[in-house]
Amino acid sequence: MRRSVARKLSVLAVSAAMVSVGAAAPPAAAGRTAAEKTPVAVGYGGAVSSVDADASAAGIEILRKGGNAVDAAVATAAALGVTEPYSAGIGGGGYFVHYDAKSRTVRTIDGRETAPLSADAELFLENGKPLAFADAVSSGLAVGTPGTPATWATALDRWGSKKLGTVLKPAERLARDGFTVDATFRGQTAANETRFRYFPDTAALFLPGGQLPVVGSTFKNPDLARTYAELGRKGAGALYRGDIAEDIVDTVNKPPVDPSSGWNARPGDLTAKDLAAYRAKLQAPTRTTYRGLGVYSIAPSSSGGTTVGEALNILERTDLSEASRAQYLHRFIEASRIAFADRGRWVGDPAFEDVPARELLSQRYADSRECLIKDDAVLTSPVAPGDPRHPADCATAGTAAPTTYEGESTTHLTVADKWGNVVSYTLTIEQTGGSGITVPGRGFILNNELTDFSFAPANPAVHDPNLPGPGKRPRSSMAPTIVLDRHNQPVVALGSPGGATIITTVLQILTGFLDRGLPLVDAIAAPRASQRNAAQTELEPGLFGTELARELEAIGHSFRLNAEIGAATAVQRLPNGKWLAAAETVRRGGGSARVVVSAP
Repeated sequence: MRRSVARKLSVLAVSAAMVSVGAAAPPAAAGRTAAEKTPVAVGYGGAVSSVDADASAAGIEILRKGGNAVDAAVATAAALGVTEPYSAGIGGGGYFVHYDAKSRTVRTIDGRETAPLSADAELFLENGKPLAFADAVSSGLAVGTPGTPATWATALDRWGSKKLGTVLKPAERLARDGFTVDATFRGQTAANETRFRYFPDTAALFLPGGQLPVVGSTFKNPDLARTYAELGRKGAGALYRGDIAEDIVDTVNKPPVDPSSGWNARPGDLTAKDLAAYRAKLQAPTRTTYRGLGVYSIAPSSSGGTTVGEALNILERTDLSEASRAQYLHRFIEASRIAFADRGRWVGDPAFEDVPARELLSQRYADSRECLIKDDAVLTSPVAPGDPRHPADCATAGTAAPTTYEGESTTHLTVADKWGNVVSYTLTIEQTGGSGITVPGRGFILNNELTDFSFAPANPAVHDPNLPGPGKRPRSSMAPTIVLDRHNQPVVALGSPGGATIITTVLQILTGFLDRGLPLVDAIAAPRASQRNAAQTELEPGLFGTELARELEAIGHSFRLNAEIGAATAVQRLPNGKWLAAAETVRRGGGSARVVVSAP
């Protein structure tokens, strides 16, 4: 390990209990006390970090009852399906990254949703032209076969110690008894109110009495409680065969729309065969080395691991610890721009596309791309991709294509247990509110994940690896990540929601923590930038319009404002079995970091 990184990690570990918070934690929403939602916690017995206090509490409950990190991760995810139903749930999918302390190895599960077996490259074309995103999203056409229940079952079968019914109990209770509505839940409901009213079952559940839920009120979802109880009794397979599966198929193929709304909810073509054929995929992680540390993440169908890894490799030759703030941000932006150019050309579902993941993560290829970066000038987007199979310094391989749109919802959780096992898990129903379609009587919203496919090639002259296909998994940007030291022991685990901004969020937190020496909670709280091979880089308010931004504009950068980028969670291993859990201080109302036993 490079000495400066080792020294910084040592200092951060020693001072973790006294970590500074980069921004003050927000006041608790009505009905909750401030103690229930804190952005940093240090202690023993394991740790859980999520965006929601009730969800983190569900994970801690399972840890206290002897469960391991996998058990607690599933419990936390199920609870998020109750309290964060517009970001995740059993109607969606995700990616699960697991570190096993006994073997000191990382394994992953691809639980991404799949297109119907009848889908082809023209799935989102109508009269020969691509549908508008708004016309596609709230429809059966957008719904892929859910992968979340299969992910839970696979993780528990392989690495868990508890049964599904046991770890679902906290979430089942939360759905039955209710949780306190906060400003984030009300705000997200308000943002979706118009399209929620298209679907009577969605309106009845999330607009009680025809009104927005009131902050401080108790929100209950008895239908979801019953669904969780059924999955607990019968296993996750009950969602893929039987009554629940039939209800999903009926809902997708005949969306239950309010006829007076005038909404054209285009039908999908999901079948019982599609559900029965679904499998969560066990696969090896991506791996790259950065500053002597092993960085592990999810391999395609997600682009998160390859794109974060390539950007880190591009940055490897720059001493970011000694760079000025402007130099650091410039290099971060340019590395992101280049990595996104390669992502767009090369990454898709490897069952359908020849994805050169190993070559994208080679240091030789990164070096051939790093030479494009100049200290006093800015690359012009869209940058053309390189050819990872035949790296040549500063060379391109074909025509540039812009990055296609990707929704910015999703949620992430990070868990560790007293044995040293770790889980980094990102799950989603795609955009906030998913398809907007609730399965009648079941209490959960279906995803709109198929809109993560390219509706048509971004540039007809460039091969697009992310067009729809039969049973194909749409490309994702999710990047649940675990970093190991030279002894294959965890250093930090993290992830974030945010669509394509997930990649830049994870990259910025990693470099802030590993290179810039920020305490983990401060690396999460720092104002973010996101460059995705576009003409302008998005900046949060803490960077936009600042002297730092003006310094970068002077060499050619162009910026636009993004009010909020991502909502990360993380855990850090400290000496002697101690863990630090960290979450957002402000974004999405602040996150919830908890440990089993607090330490001073």
